[in-house]
Amino acid sequence: MRIKFLVGLLLAAFLTGLFIVAAPVQAADPIKIGAILPLGDATGKDGIRSMELAVDEINKKGGVLGRKLELIVIDDEMKPDKGAAALDKLATVDKVDVFVGGMSSGVTMALIPGMKKYGKVTVWIGGASGKIEQALEGQDWFFHLHTWDYQQIAIFNQGWDEIAAKYPNIKQQRQFSAYEEGPFGTNGFKATKGIIEAKKFVIQGEAFKSAALGGGDYRSVLRHAKEFNPDIFTWVGYDKDAIPMLEQAKEIGFAPAVYVGSPPAWPVDFAKSPLNEAVVFYSMWNEAIKNVSKPSKAYSDAFHKKFNDAPTTYFGPLAYTNIMIVANAIKKAGTVEKAALIKALEATSYDSPTGDKFVFGKSKFINHQAYASPKIMQWQKGKVVVIWPFNIATGKLLYPFPAWDKR
Repeated sequence: MRIKFLVGLLLAAFLTGLFIVAAPVQAADPIKIGAILPLGDATGKDGIRSMELAVDEINKKGGVLGRKLELIVIDDEMKPDKGAAALDKLATVDKVDVFVGGMSSGVTMALIPGMKKYGKVTVWIGGASGKIEQALEGQDWFFHLHTWDYQQIAIFNQGWDEIAAKYPNIKQQRQFSAYEEGPFGTNGFKATKGIIEAKKFVIQGEAFKSAALGGGDYRSVLRHAKEFNPDIFTWVGYDKDAIPMLEQAKEIGFAPAVYVGSPPAWPVDFAKSPLNEAVVFYSMWNEAIKNVSKPSKAYSDAFHKKFNDAPTTYFGPLAYTNIMIVANAIKKAGTVEKAALIKALEATSYDSPTGDKFVFGKSKFINHQAYASPKIMQWQKGKVVVIWPFNIATGKLLYPFPAWDKR
């Protein structure tokens, strides 16, 4: 009996030892990445699918550090309170290692208290208001992958200066800006006003409530713009504003020489709308320039293959870049430990599908800023034409914007 007992004890210890040794050989816990995006918006749809594409590609190659990536996505519905709740859940319930994503500046503003509370490494592709940049000054865990509003405005004004120099018949001395009343629109208009007035041009602006946030009647703003008679009219809002803004402009007969829409994305079916002709817009990428680089074409081809569809916004390649930069940094750091990961992210040099090399540097207030170069594009015959920069242009500016009764 005593021998049997000892044999049993040794056997149990052996089996326990096997279990202890075998446990680390089993699949390690995944690296969790928490994404917050507006899934009902074209930016969110492109963003999440592009993140999934990146995660799939990484996991098929064995993951990172022998661990799979797990993408946990929460829809912020473009509502600040929903975004704040999403961040709390990702941090406390899902216990993610890194925060990614982001689109709306209004939602991002609401996330900042939570971001500071948890202090997790955050690599963000949206939230372009300069107010966000100021609020995150000195936060070494924050990395931004989008131009700030003042950067965009300066670059686009440079573009118009070059266009006007090449085509002297194009005027830009009188400008009207209609902007959504949130932090991106209001802060952006202040920056725009400063730049335009410094050029000794005249600018007038007025806020509107975006259809994405319960608004949708732009008639008063459009009438004031028509009375002002601008050389360039620009509206800054969301994709839900695009068609009703044009419908109401047509209704009152407002057809400025240059009509610019500046949403982060266009409605999915906007290419089929008869209203789109000669509408100018600002973007970081479009399939019209997918051949600008090998990474751009590879991303586009892979997206088509996986989803049998095309990315319609620059948030697609930007979101793909978001995941790839995080994954590369984790691999370089050899850990998800905060200090090491920050140091690895600071050494980022990534050839993005946007056609740009992403390298972090200091902006006005934050230490970690990288972005895709903005471009001026135009809808022509239902397709997108790149107008500027001239070195990647696929067409010339259709000017002036045709009168509604001459289409």
